[in-house]
Amino acid sequence: MGGQVTRNLLYDSIGGSFSTSSHRCHHKQKHCLPIPQCGTLSISPLLFHPHTKGSQIIMDTTQKAVKRQASFCNAITFSNRPIVIYEQVRLKITKKQCCWSGALRLGFTSKDPSRINPDTLPKYACPDLVSQSGFWAKALPEEFANEGNIIAFWVDKKGRVFYRVNDSAAMLFFSGVRTAEPLWALIDVYGLTRGVQLLDSEIIPPDCLRPRSFTAIRRPSLRRDTEDTRLSVSLCDLNLQEDTFHVTATTCPIPQNSLNSQHSHLLPSQLESDLRFHHLRGPHVKILDDQTVARLEHAREERTLVFTSRPLRINETIFVKINKSNAVRTGTLSYGVTSCDPSTLRPSDLPYNPESLVDRKEFWAICRVVVPLQSGDILGFMVNSDGELHLSHNGAGIGMQVCADCSQPLWMFFVLHGAIMQIRLLGTAPNSPSSLPESPISPSISGPWVDECTICYENMVDTVIYSCGHMCLCYSCGLKLKKMANACCPICRRAIKDIIKTYRST
Repeated sequence: MGGQVTRNLLYDSIGGSFSTSSHRCHHKQKHCLPIPQCGTLSISPLLFHPHTKGSQIIMDTTQKAVKRQASFCNAITFSNRPIVIYEQVRLKITKKQCCWSGALRLGFTSKDPSRINPDTLPKYACPDLVSQSGFWAKALPEEFANEGNIIAFWVDKKGRVFYRVNDSAAMLFFSGVRTAEPLWALIDVYGLTRGVQLLDSEIIPPDCLRPRSFTAIRRPSLRRDTEDTRLSVSLCDLNLQEDTFHVTATTCPIPQNSLNSQHSHLLPSQLESDLRFHHLRGPHVKILDDQTVARLEHAREERTLVFTSRPLRINETIFVKINKSNAVRTGTLSYGVTSCDPSTLRPSDLPYNPESLVDRKEFWAICRVVVPLQSGDILGFMVNSDGELHLSHNGAGIGMQVCADCSQPLWMFFVLHGAIMQIRLLGTAPNSPSSLPESPISPSISGPWVDECTICYENMVDTVIYSCGHMCLCYSCGLKLKKMANACCPICRRAIKDIIKTYRST
């Protein structure tokens, strides 16, 4: 059944499915794909490609809905047919999972997905696929990746890609797409985005209807959006087991003037002191005291990125002290990890809004400290062998904050803004436990118990794994997992000795 292209199509979906037939081209074939003539629209429905998809993708029988079953990557998908110039690929975000960083990646490819071996698909569309010829994609801003949002994106005859969210005005996404050959839609169900559903596509030829003016909407800066903690803490990230830090002999005493008496007992007695801040920094921050202190030098706090001088080591804990805070100002410390060597950057490469770094070809993940900070507080950051970055605050573990590909070197970076005026690198503790010591659940940090079981994603978490202490399962899945040979915790991979059902107070 065909649909009619009318002026109302800018706001309303085309109803029904489309039959396959030919349509006339208004432009030379060598410059673009055919644009349907105003009036009857006759193309087949846009679906997900049934075979070429990431290893973590589950697809429904209609080929309209996909879901990432685990992890945060390996979820690249394609359309089942080439798109038409000005055809708006419309999808609805059906599932969001808050324990990751980054969101949906959208774009196009000139490579026929039917000729791509699914086993050769990389983990990430950005930067892995886009570094190859014939692939173009970019990350959707995280603030738009909420459940229920409808995202539309399309390419024009000049190779410019635009997108819109719900009924917002169109925004320029990126450019440079080659339109002289067929293009398939590329959708990477990444990070925070766990499920999407394809809706009926819409084709708005420019000679039939002029879209609203394309506008560049400035994304909120970190300092203006101080209450958005970027990542929430899941109960499945909480480890109730108390561990101790194991420190090697090649250490040095912690300078006593670097600590206050309230929190000094929370650290190992000795720390390695080889870690410094990198000489590359934002122009509004100053590096002091043998490159161990970063201090705000500009009231506008717009470009305050600082990096570690070397990549992180697996399972080492980096301790950072809040040297100076201003209770009058709002905001907290932002931090993240990147595969980009700071030595390859120039100060002019550092943006006013650090969140825009996720659009670069390297891996970037950024989030914020989820607890209030004050002068004297000590933070611990550790990346384990699974790529999970864990955070502790004054000795209490907050849980996994972001995941990264630790098969490549990762530098850490910090962004000073809001109340955080100065931080100090205290040192590192090598060979830390696989997860930092965690606190029992605190309503002020974790909020209500609303997490889904990490196996079935249907039932609520109500089971503690003994002896690691992780809460990430429902009791039914816990029983099944315990009966398996060599059963281990889905979070930390430690052996499961027993499972304990918990009950919530009302």
